[in-house]
Amino acid sequence: MDRPGAVAALRAAVTDFVRVHPVGGDPWCVALSGGPDSLALAAVAAPLFPTTALIVDHGLQPESPAVAAAAREQALALGCFAAEVLCVEVGSVGGPEAAARAARYRALDEARRGAPVLLAHTLDDQAETVLLGLGRGSGARSIAGMRPYAPPWCRPLLGVRRAVTHQACAELGLTPWHDPQNTDPRFTRVRLRAEVLPLLEDVLGGGVAEALSRTAAALREDTDALDDTAAQVLPAGGELDVATLVPLPDAVRRRVIRAWLLAGGACALTDRQIRAVDALVTDWRGQGGVAVPGGLARERLFAGRRRGVLTLYREPVGA
Repeated sequence: MDRPGAVAALRAAVTDFVRVHPVGGDPWCVALSGGPDSLALAAVAAPLFPTTALIVDHGLQPESPAVAAAAREQALALGCFAAEVLCVEVGSVGGPEAAARAARYRALDEARRGAPVLLAHTLDDQAETVLLGLGRGSGARSIAGMRPYAPPWCRPLLGVRRAVTHQACAELGLTPWHDPQNTDPRFTRVRLRAEVLPLLEDVLGGGVAEALSRTAAALREDTDALDDTAAQVLPAGGELDVATLVPLPDAVRRRVIRAWLLAGGACALTDRQIRAVDALVTDWRGQGGVAVPGGLARERLFAGRRRGVLTLYREPVGA
């Protein structure tokens, strides 16, 4: 029999997600940190499909091996048929939060063996993500937040408040791990969680997290429609014809440019970089190429305009 309250709410969220999205979850994986969100998700996921818990040990804290081992034991006790600890090395590109996230996703993708991966992001995480995008001026794509379903990543709890996962752990008698970094004010997301969102809730009379989540969903629908239009324009080759780009609406043209840059090896693009490349089309004055991040340590990737087309080229660092 289902337990009342929070556990039942989480189980309903996961089953509704599976009904709407073609996850093909037989079997599936769940990313487990040992914290309340992922622990509660593992508890409701394990009875639904054969579930493997993937536990990433970032090695950033002295107690991380013990935390990972405890999470593995909890996963097996909850009914997961397998639980794997993935040890990763965290780099420094983009700062500690971004570097840890990149290492985590790489490890999960390598270990999932073709199965979908459930991630325990909640509505609160979505609200924080939207605020980060707003504050950084990262463009509509960032403000649109996290996708509920972006294969292989599945986020069935994006409509659930964080308090529900905590309550579910209490109902199940589980003892989650509380990451000390989640209360460390050196991290921007922590200050959003502890200071900014509570202030907005007070000033605006509540419901701010839900409102931010709704905004993200609406903007994501608009962004998807524009992306579909841009995809119809994107050429199969390695160059972009300027004459084709000029008459396009600004939002479509920049999406074409973004997709072209990514297909050519660019990564981690910012709105400012995309607009700088766009200026090669809309504000052409004979300027040189625009440097964009290309993921290689010894070479820099550039987008330039030559003879009426945009081209990508690389130059050695220091050249």
